[in-house]
Amino acid sequence: MPCRFQSLLVVTTSTTYSLLLLTASIGFIIWLTAYKRVNAFFALLLAALGVGLLSGQPLDSIAGTLKTGFGHTMEKIGLLIILGTTLGVILERTGATLSMANRILRLVDERNAPLAIALTGFVIGFPIFCDSGFIILSGLNQSLVRKTRMPMPVMAAALATSLYAVHCLVPPHPGITAALGTMGGDVGMVMLVGLGLAIPATAVGYGWSIWRGKIVSYDQPDAAAEPVVDEQLPSAGLSFLPVVLPIMLIAGKSLALLTISAQQATEQLGWRLLIFVGEPVVALGVGIIASLLLIQSRHRSELTNWLTEGVDKAGMIIAIIAGGGMFGEMLQVTGIGKSLGDALNGLPLGIFFPFLIAALLKTAQGSSTVAVITAASLVTPLLASLGLQSPMGVTLAVLSMGAGSMVVSHANDAYFWVISRFSDLPTATMFRVYSLATIAMGIVVQLLIWALFLALK
Repeated sequence: MPCRFQSLLVVTTSTTYSLLLLTASIGFIIWLTAYKRVNAFFALLLAALGVGLLSGQPLDSIAGTLKTGFGHTMEKIGLLIILGTTLGVILERTGATLSMANRILRLVDERNAPLAIALTGFVIGFPIFCDSGFIILSGLNQSLVRKTRMPMPVMAAALATSLYAVHCLVPPHPGITAALGTMGGDVGMVMLVGLGLAIPATAVGYGWSIWRGKIVSYDQPDAAAEPVVDEQLPSAGLSFLPVVLPIMLIAGKSLALLTISAQQATEQLGWRLLIFVGEPVVALGVGIIASLLLIQSRHRSELTNWLTEGVDKAGMIIAIIAGGGMFGEMLQVTGIGKSLGDALNGLPLGIFFPFLIAALLKTAQGSSTVAVITAASLVTPLLASLGLQSPMGVTLAVLSMGAGSMVVSHANDAYFWVISRFSDLPTATMFRVYSLATIAMGIVVQLLIWALFLALK
């Protein structure tokens, strides 16, 4: 008995220290970026170093962990950001974003611009990752902001939360799909129920964006910020092509991988080509090629400058997002998320257990995908004891982890910095609008899952 009590005391102490260290590191980032106006990259770097030192990591491994986090982030989204930024510059300079904005606003009243961008994000979020979708649509969002004078916090959060809802809840996004593979659930059922839950999640994110985004303190850029374009705008159809084409290619790859066998994917040339062009980096490259159709004779002398501008713009964005990757990697290596998850093991939480595990992992290390995949490995052996062993129970457990993986997106999440940098939003504004929206979204979805669990019990 004393040994068991001593073991419990050690676990509790470790968990308490992990929670304090996590809270202190996040508070440190907020203090440096929001109040001391320190560049976010250096704030994240210092926070990651602090976590490594205070968690007792060996000194000779801390630098390696920072480099690993930086490199992993670059590997995942570095090229994507450069290509996406370059595509955005071309669309902006040729007047394509303004042409798309005009078409959208002809379909909806200007007062409904946030609803239009939220619906666009919801639909586009099915085939592509939320960070890819936000990068692709950021130019359009900027143009809508300039045209309608709607506050950027409203528009950016409405787009970001709609993409995020689908990313966390609906296959074939990687986290939820990997969890299905681990737990043995039915893809079609999770996709159907996940879609149903993504709708209220998007509605919550949209409502929060409208409410908080309009009252948060933010210096709206001058109307003169609208780029000057030549007299004639390109057609709406040609303007949408470089945006829609990459989305269709990525969607084609996702659908192909769901419907064909692994042998077909590797042996049949047609499928191999579809999967190749459906890679987000390749698809964005195709989008840039398509955007060249917007280049008129009077633009040709400027094209080289636009390409350079795209790479230059991407530099600061990449640095800050990579800083978030270093911070997230350090939290993952130190085991903060795992120790918090282990502390909940054995508590009679039922359908709330998968949610809490995923939420703690997400908050601790930043990646929704990693949170769901890790939570699935912890939850799977406990399904029977949680009363979730039935096919519907597995479906709800997977989606509960998806809901948990929304809570909370903050400074260690690369997507947080994608939104911030591409929308030019201060860190404090991001926390007050976007981060709090992700908490509300996850909680509402989990309460709906609990209601379904009780109704089907």
